[in-house]
Amino acid sequence: MDTINTDVLIVGAGPTGLSLACQFIRHGVDFVIVERNQGVTPYSKAIGVHARTLEIYEQLGLAERATTEGTIAGKVRMLESGEVLGEVDLSNIGEGLSAYPYMLLLEQSKNEGLLYDYLQSHDKEVLWQTELEGFGQTEAGVTAQVKTSTGKTQVIEAKYLVGCDGPKSKIRHSLGLTFEGSTFERLFYVADVQIDWKFSHDALHVCLARNAVVAFFPMKGKDRYRIVGAFPEGFDKEEGEVLYEEIERRIKEEAEIELDITRVDWFSTYNVHTRHVNRFSEGRCFLAGDAAHIHTPAGGQGMNTGIQDAYNLAWKLACVLKGVAGESMLETYNEERLPNAERLLQTTDRMFNLAAGTNWLVNLIRTTIFPPMAKFILSLDAVKTRFFPLISQIGINYRDGSLSDHSRDSDFEVKAGDRLPYLLIDGKSIYDRLREARFHLLTFSDGESDYRTSREEVEKEYAELLDYHVIPLYPHVADIFGTSKPFNVLLRPDNYIGFISQEMTVSRVRLYLNEVIGFTAT
Repeated sequence: MDTINTDVLIVGAGPTGLSLACQFIRHGVDFVIVERNQGVTPYSKAIGVHARTLEIYEQLGLAERATTEGTIAGKVRMLESGEVLGEVDLSNIGEGLSAYPYMLLLEQSKNEGLLYDYLQSHDKEVLWQTELEGFGQTEAGVTAQVKTSTGKTQVIEAKYLVGCDGPKSKIRHSLGLTFEGSTFERLFYVADVQIDWKFSHDALHVCLARNAVVAFFPMKGKDRYRIVGAFPEGFDKEEGEVLYEEIERRIKEEAEIELDITRVDWFSTYNVHTRHVNRFSEGRCFLAGDAAHIHTPAGGQGMNTGIQDAYNLAWKLACVLKGVAGESMLETYNEERLPNAERLLQTTDRMFNLAAGTNWLVNLIRTTIFPPMAKFILSLDAVKTRFFPLISQIGINYRDGSLSDHSRDSDFEVKAGDRLPYLLIDGKSIYDRLREARFHLLTFSDGESDYRTSREEVEKEYAELLDYHVIPLYPHVADIFGTSKPFNVLLRPDNYIGFISQEMTVSRVRLYLNEVIGFTAT
């Protein structure tokens, strides 16, 4: 039996594993991806796609297709006993903060489909119906045994292994990592259906009951909706034991609306857990997505967070595998993503308790105080600039990480570790210039110098590692960064800021790449 040799073995071909594979294609990393199921999921599952994920898709050339296939979450209409209490328009809530100032409703099955199509278009394939049986690691690499679709055992030798194998992750168990957290007491349901009712299809409808919330998310297709709700405390059936008729009866009781569910595409019940690992890696093995953290459905964070895990890990593994960075840089994956998972669990728990809790004060706020105030609250710019970055994940930063050099950023509003702010330069998104899978050096210039010498020096020394852009320091750019003087930004391949400085010398770039990244010339 021949052994398969590769750089990285990816176990699991859900959104996280497929995203990681797509990023490896961008970065030129060899990989093998295995999945025990026979193909991409046929079920809709996760439904919300946020701005940061769409920015990642943009680099893959997939954002346009995603937005075409999905539905923008526009209005949110709050109802009680069938009457409209209030309405909020969220279709452009992040205006000026991202090219995608909304949440996109696009089922997990379609997200997996477009990522898988990207893989196939680059002559890569998933080894479907292939299950991990076991693995071991040494200082030199990982050896895994998998059972193939024919029932035979195949050996795969890789330099690294990434477990994207879901909440019951065999890899996490084998590594002995903990997965602590809590479980919400009530059993929840989800159903993708077609509805005949009096309300228009242009809004998310939230029905507020005294002890429950039922939400109707508009989906692509005539009168199609995703319905999410919960059974009352004390409901004693387990996941998988509930008949659809019980779900429909619950929907009608809680929503208190005349409606006719004319078609059911899919339904499921589930318990809500919030858990995360104590570490995202052990030796040469890494975890990403649901294998590392699971969340409440509040804010639609789960799938998006897994995709960002993959985005963060991919460029770091690529740098190490290509020999342009030291292995110690791989520690920053855990350093950056674990605090994010911890914060996210706290945030989604609070949001979820507001939406689904049974505490009397929560009920009072949810049904009496919040609906009439929602439009006013969400119209405040200060709230918009905090709410949208939180939900959309564009506000995630790595300021406290060791890859963020703060030695020159004290005079700036934007700091090392922040995502590069969304900017329009000559009417086009700055991200249009940042599609390449490499570091980016940006000089924001007042026009008094052409920076030709600096460009030549940087491109000569780091031609394979980074590209260089000179960009006009327009007034709106100066406002965002908090300075009208020329300055420089070094971006990591994931478009987070490595350093920001008014000092422009090649030695400044060299210092960061050599000492922070651990760059070694090849």
